[in-house]
Amino acid sequence: MATSNTGQTGAEGGSLPLPKSRRGIKGFYSEVQREMKKVSWPTTSETNRLTGVVMAVTLLCVAVLTGLGVIFSTLIEVITRGSM
Repeated sequence: MATSNTGQTGAEGGSLPLPKSRRGIKGFYSEVQREMKKVSWPTTSETNRLTGVVMAVTLLCVAVLTGLGVIFSTLIEVITRGSM
């Protein structure tokens, strides 16, 4: 492909293709509605199970971070108390 002085490529000077349809807000919402029908929504039991998994991982992270906080706090306290 040939490159012009402006850094654009292509025979048309690198112009981007414009959308063929400009239907406004009504068109946008009709397309959103059509796409939402294609979504595979989870069942209630799957949602509850995954919520439990998220809560368990969150509690595990809280426990690990709390433990690390206590360990480092104690370590820093011992180091600073020993130097005085």
